[in-house]
Amino acid sequence: MQPTYYLGMMSGTSLDGVDIALVDIQQSQIKLLATEFTPMPAQLHSQINQLIQQGQTTLQALGELDQRLGQLYADCVVHFLHKQQLTPTQIRAIGCHGQTVWHSPQGDAPFTMQLGDMHLLAARTGIDVVGDFRRKDIAFGGQGAPLVPAFHQAIFRHSQQLTVVLNIGGISNISILSPDMPVSGFDIGPGNTLLDQWIERHLGQAYDKDGTWAAGGKIEQGLLSQFMAEPFLQQTPPKSTGRELFNLVWLDKQLQLYGKPLAAQDVQATLAAFTVHSIADSLKSIHTRLPRRLLVCGGGAKNSLLMDGLAQALPDWQVATSSQVGWHEDYVEAAAFAWLAYRRLHNLPANLPEVTGAARAVCLGAIFPKEN
Repeated sequence: MQPTYYLGMMSGTSLDGVDIALVDIQQSQIKLLATEFTPMPAQLHSQINQLIQQGQTTLQALGELDQRLGQLYADCVVHFLHKQQLTPTQIRAIGCHGQTVWHSPQGDAPFTMQLGDMHLLAARTGIDVVGDFRRKDIAFGGQGAPLVPAFHQAIFRHSQQLTVVLNIGGISNISILSPDMPVSGFDIGPGNTLLDQWIERHLGQAYDKDGTWAAGGKIEQGLLSQFMAEPFLQQTPPKSTGRELFNLVWLDKQLQLYGKPLAAQDVQATLAAFTVHSIADSLKSIHTRLPRRLLVCGGGAKNSLLMDGLAQALPDWQVATSSQVGWHEDYVEAAAFAWLAYRRLHNLPANLPEVTGAARAVCLGAIFPKEN
């Protein structure tokens, strides 16, 4: 009998580290069993951040980064299995997203690039690996993102209310789950990424815990309006984005265009308002007579300033975290890639064409088998 345990691994646009989720999947039954977070090593964080900010590197540096990420993922799995007293034979497969370093689904040669040597991960762990999830969708004309709405549908859909699942990671994205409409979803814009980069520049901190620094600043309304005019926000779905757009280069250009000197803390306050307002604007366009529930996951779910801002901006919505319905907010996305690995090994489609814009539903991911 095949094992029913799958590992999902995710290192996202926030670059904070690697999430692992152990998921038991038996047909329609999906259960989160255990989780772990490993901080991104400082040197790797610096190398990835520099690559994304500059968009340029050498082939030697790119290859080495791919290998080091693969080694990091393998080390995380080995440590996790030891901690959970599990053996590789008890895990059917690892679904590993890899680290996105560039996402460019538009243009004459659309592509997305995730690093992390999946062959190395399979070799070092002795477990089959499924990776490279996004490029099949792009091959069929899609954006390659977002991929999690199908998983959100499997675990969060409610028969009597509209549920929107909001992931506030580096980028904010939503899945719209209605009992009487097809699933839809898209990337909204920056979640934590600009907040994290700005506080790191000025205070040397990796993130603004609870939004405390932002809460002490003053929102600059003119700058907020300028942020909200960003063309990406005006695009109609399907759409996806990442740090290749929303980064300090983008922010510095915005501040230069604004022309008015501002305190760094006021910029942070305005960036937090930008995250909240861009999300709220996206949700206000959803029309339904059903009760409305917003389930928030990702690192932003632990930011009380953002959560309070959403509750105030969306008085007609029941705003909660995914943890309140049994799915830890930090590990929903990692669990999704465990589920995507399950779908691939069972030759089941996993993208939603109405979300990504692909021509058809297809199996996602490439299989990197262990050696017997």
